[in-house]
Amino acid sequence: MKNRKNWSSQLTYILAVAGATVGFGATWRFPYLVGQNGGGAYVLVFCIAMIIIGIPMILVENAIGRRLKLNAVDAFGGKIDGKKINKMWRIVGYMGLVGAFGIMAYYMVIGGWVLNYIAKIFSGILDLSSPIAPEIASKFYEQNINLSPLDIGIATFVFVLINYIILIKGAVEGIERSAKYLMPLLFLLMLIMVARNITMPGAIEGIKFYLTPDFSKITPKLFVDVLGQVFFALSLGFGVMITLSSFVKKDENLVKISIVTGLLNTTIAVLAGFMIFPSLFTFGIEPNSGPSLVFKNLPIVFSHMWAGEFFAVSFFMLLMLAALTTSLPIYEVLITTLREKFGVERKKAVFIVLSVIFIFGNLPSLMATNILADVSIFGKNIFDAYDAISATIFFILTSLGCVIFVGWVLKDEAKAEISQGSQKYAKLIDIWYLYIKYVIPFIILIVFIRSFYENFLNG
Repeated sequence: MKNRKNWSSQLTYILAVAGATVGFGATWRFPYLVGQNGGGAYVLVFCIAMIIIGIPMILVENAIGRRLKLNAVDAFGGKIDGKKINKMWRIVGYMGLVGAFGIMAYYMVIGGWVLNYIAKIFSGILDLSSPIAPEIASKFYEQNINLSPLDIGIATFVFVLINYIILIKGAVEGIERSAKYLMPLLFLLMLIMVARNITMPGAIEGIKFYLTPDFSKITPKLFVDVLGQVFFALSLGFGVMITLSSFVKKDENLVKISIVTGLLNTTIAVLAGFMIFPSLFTFGIEPNSGPSLVFKNLPIVFSHMWAGEFFAVSFFMLLMLAALTTSLPIYEVLITTLREKFGVERKKAVFIVLSVIFIFGNLPSLMATNILADVSIFGKNIFDAYDAISATIFFILTSLGCVIFVGWVLKDEAKAEISQGSQKYAKLIDIWYLYIKYVIPFIILIVFIRSFYENFLNG
């Protein structure tokens, strides 16, 4: 596309990428997986995996995106040694688009859940001014999430509308400006929640659970679960990094950016655990309730706290901001592709993308536990099916395609692209190239086989 704009600075790009990679992956998904997998062992393996898998993979997608500065499909085109790259490689880009649609189909609905909780706390319908029993919290979750398609539909629509207002301003302008303000606010809210949690009477037990690794919990399944979370948390495999890096100037240091992005995401994910586990252990609540952890268990915690309603609203506002900073760039993957491949004007492209996902993704997902409860896909309801299919198949296979494309098709051109602005890392880039060419494809393949088995073949 002519006159493609660039991020105004390296910092704003890092903030945009940090926003894209924080989201529910760090603030919602990571804590409940830690709780399900025994605490410290999962945290330890996750931090290691972020360094040895996550950061190299960020660099892979950054190289693809900045090389041609095009959308997530056409980024797999161009020429190598004067010869056009086979158009079949663009299938990798299209798989990423399908994955992006899949995640947004249910991701926006979770945003609706969060908005609904904030509204119900403000209105007093969810009264946290005095202690509530676990059965009350579970009943509220069931009635206001699983059995309220109209309320969740309205809340989801409002969340989509907020995204629309920001996105029509432009890929760089809208996302960059929102990241400048939303990310610092997100960090501030996170620090407030962490400070409150670690000063609670029983906090030390929660911290021990969270940080002390039980090495008996480290199993092959945990390794695979962690690697899957790394891909999810870093928005790998659905075109986000490719799209965002296509707006990066050619002289920016991609190695530095990738390292900072990986470390920042890891730090935020670890901080998210400190927002949750100390308070759970203070009030004797089990941490292994799974995806509903923050919606069923945390309201109980907040109801026992001094100024619990304030901290509850702060926490759910934090989740809302995290969701927003992630949803914007994922939408942008699809919007940029639609604009560049079909010449659609921006406002129209934004409207088309958000409308199609809302109608064919969000509405079926929010009705998965009520109106469409009898509909099953691979033995899962619609909401869970969107999650499993996008995360288990499309994210991982797209990531595998990206690695093979860089390692076996682009080869020296990929190294040359990364070296622009990163010349002092020449030796590190050589090691990275061999690593992603010969080692990471096998790791991704193992993750795919195990994840596919767990989600579709094991019962």
